[in-house]
Amino acid sequence: MVSPNPTAVSSSPLEHVLDPALDDLGVHLHDGGGTLRVFSQAADALEVVFFDESDLDWATATVPLQRRERGVWEATSEFFRPGARYAIRAAGPHGHGNVFNPQTLLLDPYSRGIVNGGFGDWRSVVVDRGFDWGDVGKPRIPLDRTVIYEGHVKGMSKRHPGVPAALHGTYAGLAHPAMIEHFLSLGVTTIELLPIHAFASEPRLLQLGLDNYWGYNTLNFFSPHAAYATEEARRQGPDAVLREVKGMVKLLHQAGLEVVLDVVYNHTAEEGIGGPRTSLRGLDNRTYYRQQEDGTYVDVTGCGNAVDTSTDAGSRLVLDSLRYWARDVQIDGFRFDLAATLGRDAGHAFTPDHPLLRAIAEDPELADTKKIAEPWDVGMGGWQTGNFGSGWHEWNDRYRDRVRNFWLSDVDYARRASAAPVGIGGFATRLAGSSNTFSSERGPLASVNFVTAHDGFTLRDLVSYDVKHNLGNGEHNRDGTDTNRSFNHGAEGTTDDERILATRRKAMRNLLGTLLLSAGIPMITAGDEFGRTQRGNNNAYCHDSALTWLSWEHQPWQQDLFSHVQRLLQLRRENPALRPVHFARLEEEIPSASVMEWYDENGLTMSGERWNDPAHRTLQYVATSTPEFEAANRILLIVHGDETPIDVRLPEVEGVTRYVSLWSSAEDAPSPEEPVLAVGDVVPTPPTSMHLFRAE
Repeated sequence: MVSPNPTAVSSSPLEHVLDPALDDLGVHLHDGGGTLRVFSQAADALEVVFFDESDLDWATATVPLQRRERGVWEATSEFFRPGARYAIRAAGPHGHGNVFNPQTLLLDPYSRGIVNGGFGDWRSVVVDRGFDWGDVGKPRIPLDRTVIYEGHVKGMSKRHPGVPAALHGTYAGLAHPAMIEHFLSLGVTTIELLPIHAFASEPRLLQLGLDNYWGYNTLNFFSPHAAYATEEARRQGPDAVLREVKGMVKLLHQAGLEVVLDVVYNHTAEEGIGGPRTSLRGLDNRTYYRQQEDGTYVDVTGCGNAVDTSTDAGSRLVLDSLRYWARDVQIDGFRFDLAATLGRDAGHAFTPDHPLLRAIAEDPELADTKKIAEPWDVGMGGWQTGNFGSGWHEWNDRYRDRVRNFWLSDVDYARRASAAPVGIGGFATRLAGSSNTFSSERGPLASVNFVTAHDGFTLRDLVSYDVKHNLGNGEHNRDGTDTNRSFNHGAEGTTDDERILATRRKAMRNLLGTLLLSAGIPMITAGDEFGRTQRGNNNAYCHDSALTWLSWEHQPWQQDLFSHVQRLLQLRRENPALRPVHFARLEEEIPSASVMEWYDENGLTMSGERWNDPAHRTLQYVATSTPEFEAANRILLIVHGDETPIDVRLPEVEGVTRYVSLWSSAEDAPSPEEPVLAVGDVVPTPPTSMHLFRAE
């Protein structure tokens, strides 16, 4: 039984999420000092403690806060100025889910900068937020032209030989010309960064001599992670760290590249009851964290706690953070980790109409940002793929699983059982935009398609390992998923067998070809374009080492793979039929939709029984687009998902007289030639391969 929460949000998304009583939380400077506003419904007293900038153990002044309306406390002081170090102390009654300790120094949840005071203590810092953006604005890449590149700030540039050593693994290093050249030459448009909100490593990892590398353990939702700044910026302090982040964004924007942040609003680094007490727990545990009537946490994240976005204060904290990063730091979009948690109501049940989810989608200040949900968490009813509302895009795990099955698990099964377990119908649905998952109103661009991500196997490991190899994580290989849908093609991990290696290379090309030729928004994981490996570790969150940093020394086959990705992205740009905005309808012509026609290997219209017949794993589909602002376009894609070669007869399609070959996964190096074939020609199709044509 969950007790009613007196601060639960109403059904109006902006009316209560933007409650004026909660405006202007944090420090705001003015002539003669500044004003701090902090929320705590449960506290009896709050005070702000100022510290010497050179000695964070030396308190220089203490100022009490006065209670205002709706649980907001306020203090004005001359000590608030750029560079000021401060912390908050809170006192109040125990019980009802709250345990106060007036000696604990707490971070201001709205700090724009923080510094480590040592021994697990942190100090908030007042920062100078000024920055000259010049005439550089957001690129605003159209959704149908968006190609996401997911990577780690440190890992991408740490080993790059073209980046100066002083910039390796930093915000500045990510925006170095050598990195920008790579992004642009590859053809991606949008750099999605693993968390850069200030975070801490879990005590358990530190005891094992490991670190939280990925960053999904947030200390503060407004401050950038200082460890990713250059040594010089860290020496100068939080002002300089923030300027370096903004400088990175500015340079990427100048190059026409968007920046999306992976944000972790579902939980914090305070872990479960008894864990670190750094901010929210010490201010108002009952309001900020989901819990039962007796104070037991309702942990739907698997990380010890879950931020309670059914309360005004919890939901406003998230929305204010998003607005800050979108406005002050000019961030182009957000990927919401475990987004289902944000959509849980006061009874902890997910609802797509949750006021916070609606407010994020409808807020004018976030109108030009991309909002990408990881549409699940680990609680009851947590798997919600396809159930977020308009304005949201979602990581499509159904796409990932079906594509992996088709090219890997099914092939593995067929080797042992003489036939694949399923036909090609489900794969075709994912290729065409997952219309069985996303509504017509939202369309194919609601789907963020991916085959790999930061968690799980890399692309190369996906085709090289049957099982995970996570012993180095210190959990006896228990962590990380066991359901990988991978296939090692005959040897586990490293092998010198050229036949196996060639088959693995082709499998990678098929996976990438499917990803980049599917309807929806594709996401590439950094390093997959080169076939990087983590030696079978599918949960490398705790390895800040060469295991996770990208290598920029590549063998010839890796350079060939990179060329394939370049070619595929070029073809995606040039052929709007591959990137429809809407689902087509038979009864009417819809602009920017691709009408799809499906044929079998004989060039005949696919019959109903063939869609799901495991004996038939070959299809041809013709997509015809009528984009609003581009020339009409038509393509033909052949997909052959069986290890036996087959002859494919090109279909007779009204208005088509010939097919121009554009790309094939069959060979290691992409062919520069574009041979022309006639309607009805027979194409000898190698085992497990894809072939793209322009239909003219």
